[in-house]
Amino acid sequence: MARVIRGRAWVLGDNISTDHIISGKYKFAKINRLEDMLPYVLEEVIPGFYKKLRPGDVIVAGRGFGYGSSREHAPRLLKLAGVGAVLAKSFHRIFYRNSINIGLPVIVVRKLPDVTRQGDKVEVDLEAGVARNLTRGVEERFQPPPARLLEILEAGGIVEYIRKTGRLPW
Repeated sequence: MARVIRGRAWVLGDNISTDHIISGKYKFAKINRLEDMLPYVLEEVIPGFYKKLRPGDVIVAGRGFGYGSSREHAPRLLKLAGVGAVLAKSFHRIFYRNSINIGLPVIVVRKLPDVTRQGDKVEVDLEAGVARNLTRGVEERFQPPPARLLEILEAGGIVEYIRKTGRLPW
């Protein structure tokens, strides 16, 4: 994972649940092949999302992103689909934690969700703690993740971190 992420914005509203990200009806049918679930990611919110998404694109959302079931399929599928980061006004705690554990950057921002439109160019500098809407010339600073957390994200998640370093990060 790069520490600077650039992509198009996919703008979503408030309260995007894990069931919006991937419906629970697919959980039991295709749980052993996560890749088979990709075409259904956000299917009820943005039809055809998986085919339209480009690697590195960024989701920009409102409050309460990732509420609902604690299944980690939701962030895993976003990452597997190619989402570079999720920017939102707030995240539900379990989704946030699962995202970090699988190496998907999730950043709390307050201003960008209100000014960003579908398809705007967005840049996220994780190390500097700056998110920019390049299309509209709007910049927002955020608390950059601590160095150890950046290492986990950069490794691709906690499991990959342990594989690479042979130890837990704490």
